[in-house]
Amino acid sequence: MGAVKKQFCEYLAKHNLKVTRQREIILEAFLQSPSHLSAEELYLRLRKEHPNIGYATVYRTMKLLAECGIAAQRHFGDRQTRYEPSTSEDHHYHLICESCGQIVEFEDERIEQLLQQVASAHQFHLNHQRLELYGLCPKCQTR
Repeated sequence: MGAVKKQFCEYLAKHNLKVTRQREIILEAFLQSPSHLSAEELYLRLRKEHPNIGYATVYRTMKLLAECGIAAQRHFGDRQTRYEPSTSEDHHYHLICESCGQIVEFEDERIEQLLQQVASAHQFHLNHQRLELYGLCPKCQTR
């Protein structure tokens, strides 16, 4: 986490913002949490141990983390901005349940190859990619 913390501190300094203990706590909690958290979900996790950290601070800090490239914003059709660490170079994709909101990450080398083939066929250079598949999880299918 040292490199990520350094990246965040450098970003804050560049933008004349202070490195506060609250921002450090939020960064640590975000990196240790499961993916796809909203700012509200992270706030609810934090407030038990850190009642002095407000929702607005969590929200603003998550926006800063996204701006400096530590967090990636995701929108899965539930009108909430969710965040996942963007520190990984691995490509992964998402299965999203339209009933309960469950998000399942998966990787598949065949998809990677197919996307590269499609891009090459159109003489297109891929910078990044996102694949989201919507449907019903096994639990919701049985309801």
